[in-house]
Amino acid sequence: MFSNGLSSSAAEQMDWPTIVTSYDNVTAQARLLREVFGIERLAAVYGFSMGAQQAYHWAALFPGQVERAFAVCGTARTATHNKVFLSSLLRTLEAAPEYIGNGQFSSEPRKALKAFAHIYAGWALSQDFYRANLHLTALKAPDLDTFLRTDWEERYHARRAANLYAQLVTWYNGDISDNPLYNGDLVAALNAIQARMLLLPGRTDLYFPPADNAAELAHLRVGELRPIPSVWGHRAGNPNVSAEDFGFLKSAVREWLER
Repeated sequence: MFSNGLSSSAAEQMDWPTIVTSYDNVTAQARLLREVFGIERLAAVYGFSMGAQQAYHWAALFPGQVERAFAVCGTARTATHNKVFLSSLLRTLEAAPEYIGNGQFSSEPRKALKAFAHIYAGWALSQDFYRANLHLTALKAPDLDTFLRTDWEERYHARRAANLYAQLVTWYNGDISDNPLYNGDLVAALNAIQARMLLLPGRTDLYFPPADNAAELAHLRVGELRPIPSVWGHRAGNPNVSAEDFGFLKSAVREWLER
């Protein structure tokens, strides 16, 4: 993915484009598969979060070439409520003294990244998660302050702010219809998908709630909605701690692959 710090990224390029979209990412991926590996058709595309948005793009942009797509905690278009959250993160980074405009920074904005991390901690995990004190029991933090520091502040202090900013812009502009094929017509883009779509939102995900996927499902040719019955919020889709959530995803995907 562009700007994840492993591929071409904003922190290493001062002339980074104002917006790099999921469309840009997926069309580049398609070129890589075709031109380097000679692959034209995919049995399945699987993605979590922004990866789920890319899986949705694959199905819409290459409808005759994708047999199945798994969208885990992600939607075809970034919802308005989701954009409000993303705007809070972008404005936090822009408020840093180190911000010099166009998503770039004179140096890493440590205080802004700390605030950024605390905002994320309130959204990535659900109210039910915190009510059950899973940050103390499942994640073994001795107290809330330590959890916020070790699981959130340190994670984002290890990232480049320009890359975080660029990825937020990509997420904010996520829309499978915002391209020359569909010209902003989301229903047309959903209708065009030929892949069998399995939508796996987290029941308590605050970014991509099941209701957003349910609205999309009505326009898919072949699709199913299976919310992950979890209190882990958005992290239910990346269950490196919850064996129950991992088992649910593994079972659902295997079943869908066998159909």
